[in-house]
Amino acid sequence: MTFKGYALALSAAAMTVAAGIASAAELGDTSKPIKLAVNEWTGQHVTTHIAGEMLKAAGYDVEYVSAGMMNQFQAIADGDIHATLEIWSSNVSDEYGKKIEEGTVVELGDLELNAREGIAYPAHVAEICPGLPAWEALKDCAMQFATAETLPEGRLVDYPADWGTPGADRMTGLGLPFKAVPAGSEAALIVELRAATERKTPLLITFWQPHWAMSAYDVKFVDLPPGEEACFSDPAWGPNPDAVNDCDFSPSRIFKAAWSGMEETWPAAYEILSNYTLAVEDQQPMMGAVDVDGGKVEEVVAEWMTANEDKWRPAVDAAIN
Repeated sequence: MTFKGYALALSAAAMTVAAGIASAAELGDTSKPIKLAVNEWTGQHVTTHIAGEMLKAAGYDVEYVSAGMMNQFQAIADGDIHATLEIWSSNVSDEYGKKIEEGTVVELGDLELNAREGIAYPAHVAEICPGLPAWEALKDCAMQFATAETLPEGRLVDYPADWGTPGADRMTGLGLPFKAVPAGSEAALIVELRAATERKTPLLITFWQPHWAMSAYDVKFVDLPPGEEACFSDPAWGPNPDAVNDCDFSPSRIFKAAWSGMEETWPAAYEILSNYTLAVEDQQPMMGAVDVDGGKVEEVVAEWMTANEDKWRPAVDAAIN
């Protein structure tokens, strides 16, 4: 069965909606399109297009605007983009906090994806680096991961540069002899995973779930010290007394945000997006339908919407009826 087929067959109760008991909201100014941010990864495209289709079902015009994850918040604050639907707490710019504080950007609540980020490897790498998943094993087998550009250190494929440097931060914090090399894109990360899996070669990578590649390439996470708050501010915490970031990622919260004028301009849309949630069991197969089966995001989402109306329609009806 393809990922696409799996997406349509899946019947788990994966998207919940907090419809509430409030009376219906006004649609607002439907002469203006609602502009939703589209960021750099497939899961976010799926998340955003589901939200957009819900707004269209309520009677709104929707536009999708390409925007960088780290620099989208000024455009939202200015009202040039009206909402962004998948913000990861572990990978958000300082600009976001500033805009929240000044009141030009407002949070819309959690998306409720069960997410995790970390340092990862394809399962076969455990044979190349005995002792995995314990992070200490990487001290002794770093040379197994070395390339011409990283010698005498091992190579870690980190997130794209504009997503931040979480992998590099952990190599430094834990004192591991690895050089972090940023990937060019999400697609480049997948190329690395596919090549390492097919050739049974060493690979250490910064990665996340939900993602279809977690199961397609049997990706495992390295066991790092727990990502407690003190790890990121107190060097004395953790195994390296001289550095911060000597731990795993903080548990990721995935949430939504909007232009502060959205509630007044489009009250029902604001309510719909606030109540919109999505689960791994729904998002991950759709990502596979796009990235593995070659489907278009719009078509994959449309098929899911048709097959799973009971998961999204209540939020729309609660807002407009």
